[in-house]
Amino acid sequence: MSTKLTELLNIKYPIIQAPMFLVSNVAMVTEAMKAGIAGCIPALNYRTLDELRAAIKELKANKVEGGSFGFNLIVNKSNVKYKAQLEVICQEGCDFIITSLGSPEETIFQAHAVGIKVFCDVTDLRFAKKVEQLGADAAIAVNNEAGGHRGNLSPEALTNQLSKALTIPVISAGGVGCKADIDKMLSYGAEGVSVGSPFIASIEAGVTDEYKQACVDYGEKDIIMTERISGTPCTVINTPYVQKIGTKATWLENLLNKNKSLKKWVKMIRFSIGMRATENAAKKATYKTVWVAGPSIEHTKEILPVKAIVDNLVN
Repeated sequence: MSTKLTELLNIKYPIIQAPMFLVSNVAMVTEAMKAGIAGCIPALNYRTLDELRAAIKELKANKVEGGSFGFNLIVNKSNVKYKAQLEVICQEGCDFIITSLGSPEETIFQAHAVGIKVFCDVTDLRFAKKVEQLGADAAIAVNNEAGGHRGNLSPEALTNQLSKALTIPVISAGGVGCKADIDKMLSYGAEGVSVGSPFIASIEAGVTDEYKQACVDYGEKDIIMTERISGTPCTVINTPYVQKIGTKATWLENLLNKNKSLKKWVKMIRFSIGMRATENAAKKATYKTVWVAGPSIEHTKEILPVKAIVDNLVN
């Protein structure tokens, strides 16, 4: 399965194990590399810079031919750790960085100076052209079947549009749970895919067995959008707890969001509360089950090692 993505990252298959907040870890990415794909971890999964540095060193030691690893950076002002995280990643080195939620200009400049490739999350053509002009090595087209915070366009519409308009490779993110899905994305013009939700139910994932089993027990029809985590729509599994608390912002939040001077603080508070709830559900046994996932869990039938999940995706 040779594509521009396999050439860029020197990997066997054109697949990136997507960075997932609270889920991705060194063990998952190590096994992803061994299976011939790329793996990525959100830098925010590490509370301290020392923990991030240690993870990079461990992944470098685990690197194998045919696999690669990278980190995801939130590059907007809300991430106060961003610049320090970028500095550590550039000092220690990795194969690629994926940027989200903001301008990637500084990341591209610093990463390219030390030989690190930069891929940028985009949801529309306008932003995709911007990141191409800034020197991004690839655009990750986040479509409306992605898990977590997703785009508005279908995989076919977004991938077709970007692949025809850009000179850099397009990587489709969202809606991939089996080999037929990968073949479909490549037929739309993608040079590779970013796959997240199927890897939640991996033995190596650092979340509770309950979260993993939920990805087995629930399916595409059980994925809904909620505003109760970050203040912006996010896909979650429709558990009884999610049904109980509802999916819309409260009347007070809606009222305060109309005040320009208060809107920023309301979103920050909602984000903080939502992230705590999500972390508790992912890491602890709790009835407050707010589990983030995408519709591609439809193809998840059992909890498996990362290697077996990759085998299912390519065969």
